[in-house]
Amino acid sequence: MLVQEARYSMRVEEKELNSLSKSILKTLLYFNIFQYPLTREEIHNYCSLNTSMHEISAQLEILESIGYVKKNGGFYFFKGVDEKMLLRRRIEGKKNAEKLIKTAGRFSKFISFFPFVRGICLSGSLSKGYADKESDIDYFIVTVPGRLWLCRTILIIFKKLFLFNSHKYFCVNYFVDTSSLEISDKNTFTATELVSVIPTYNSAIYQQLMLANEWAKSYFPNSELKDSTKVHPENKSSLKKKIEWIFSGKMGNKLDDKCFQLTLSQWKKKFMDFDETQFDLRLRSRKNVSKHHPNGFQEKVMKKYESGILDFEKKYNVSLT
Repeated sequence: MLVQEARYSMRVEEKELNSLSKSILKTLLYFNIFQYPLTREEIHNYCSLNTSMHEISAQLEILESIGYVKKNGGFYFFKGVDEKMLLRRRIEGKKNAEKLIKTAGRFSKFISFFPFVRGICLSGSLSKGYADKESDIDYFIVTVPGRLWLCRTILIIFKKLFLFNSHKYFCVNYFVDTSSLEISDKNTFTATELVSVIPTYNSAIYQQLMLANEWAKSYFPNSELKDSTKVHPENKSSLKKKIEWIFSGKMGNKLDDKCFQLTLSQWKKKFMDFDETQFDLRLRSRKNVSKHHPNGFQEKVMKKYESGILDFEKKYNVSLT
């Protein structure tokens, strides 16, 4: 009789998850898409509730005791996965990322010499502390208003001529200007990318970017600004200033418009199978923003995330909403 009561009690406990447990599980489910186990500190950072590390630790212990999550080597993940593979992948990925971030810092300093560049951050997997053999260095670049497309074109021409169009160390796929720092897509994916970006050039612009996107704090209230002590300061090269002065007037306006029109025309021809919504989400092309994510990565991640939540709810007969 006592055994039956204990089993019934456990089933009730499993089904009556509190809001913090749900948030922790959804955080782990999101990063599970990338086979990326999390530390306690990372769970706290990406938790959707304003809470303390102590509360996170206490709730993780409960989730472990119930059997929803496991802990190994300081990392948390779900039961039934290849633990050795995940841990090896995570540890090796961190080592690779540390090396690649140093390379990204050097490239960021180089990119800062290009005209109209005002701020640079690292995004993608590298900003989460992971890199493998296939990883690129993804740069989020902030430009002067009215010269975004001219700046982008100059960088792309340089990449094609001198780097043989290699994306490995020079993937410039997202641009905004200083007058349009707020990201219009507001969801778990974009919020995760925002709070995880690593500033590498001009910390003042990074702080402005975070301030313009305070909405991301509603997704991750425990996230904090990244350390900016090693960020390259604003580049005040005399050559850069001269080039910017040359293209500051009507000629610069016409060139920027031409670069915008040519790129947009090229993309519409190349991705003519995209409907209007897909094109805007993957290849947003406006005078103040350039986004080049034709593989629809954001959409794929969000679909997998939603599917992962549904699968977990079905498996354990619980609700995470």
